[in-house]
This record gives sequence, structure tokens and C-alpha cells, in this order.
Amino acid sequence: MTDFDVGARLRELRMNKGFSQRQLAEAAAVPHGQISMVETNRSSPSVATLRRILGGLDITMSEFFEPEANQAGEIFFTPDQFKDLTSRIYSDRIETIGRMALKQVGNAREHGLQILHETYEPGADTGDDMISHPSSEGGIVIAGELEVTVGDSVRVLKTGDGYLFNSREPHRFRNTSDRIAIVVSACTPPYL
Repeated sequence: MTDFDVGARLRELRMNKGFSQRQLAEAAAVPHGQISMVETNRSSPSVATLRRILGGLDITMSEFFEPEANQAGEIFFTPDQFKDLTSRIYSDRIETIGRMALKQVGNAREHGLQILHETYEPGADTGDDMISHPSSEGGIVIAGELEVTVGDSVRVLKTGDGYLFNSREPHRFRNTSDRIAIVVSACTPPYL
């Protein structure tokens, strides 16, 4: 499988919308140079930053990564039918550690509920730029351990532990261990 070209896809969507890089940066409230760096693949945005940029285009991460996928009316899904929302987005590291994958079950918009199978390799981090969005989310760590930060609260969750919070509160997920962490989560309304 070929890695998804985040830069080319962003450039395509920006141009289709008729935006200059500067106009998209203003709409997304990010520095102008950041759009250029992402489009030329000289920088891998954090999940929070990419989400902010896509908000300037009024599209979801799901639409960004799999625009043609439509699973309306489907009830059951095998892992190969999950929508890969991150296509192995890296944190700002150049080395191969720290990958994460967020895979969505079915059509989240149709049901108003986003269910994700999340994998965090050792070193994976959603980024210093904490995430916030108008939703509620919860999850259960089903393998490994994951550090979860919500506002000023930080805890390392181990297999079997869970979380539930208002996603408007800034939050972050990091795997500080030397083993893969796997989480099954839900978010409503969907935000990716």
C-alpha cells in the first residue's frame, strides 16, 4: 500500500475551493507558511493542526482521506472495510517511530456517532497542540498503555482502563511506553 500524499490532497482541495494558500491559512487560523510546508510535504501536521486546516475547507478528516468511500446502509464491517482516517500521519518526527492509525467503522455522519479503532506505536503523540472540538468522546484501552491529557488532568491508562470527557476541553493522546497501544473509542457528534 502506498502512503497517502497529504500535501497533494490538501493542494487539490484548496485549489478546488478557489483558495490561495494565504486565504486557507486565514480561514483555518494557521500561519501562512504552514500551508506551504504541508502541501510540499516538508512538514507532517499533527492531527490537531490538520483538523484545523481542514476546518478552513469545511471538510472532515474522513472526507479528506477517503472521499469516494460511501458505506451508507452497511451494518457489519471487517477490518479491511474500516476507513483509514490518518493514513499513518506522523508526528513531527522524521524517523519511523511514533506512527498512529485511526480507523473508522462505517459512515459516522449517517449515524451521528464515530467509532474508531486507534493504534499508537511507541512514541506516537497527537501533538503539543492539543485537540478540542464540539463533541463528547470516550474509549477503552484494549492493549498496551496510553497517556491521556484532558485539560490539566493527565493519566496513563492501562489495558482495560477507559476515559470519557467533553471534547471541548483541550486533550492529547501519547504512547510513552515501548509497546503498541490500541484503543477503541467513540465520539458524538463525529469530528474527524
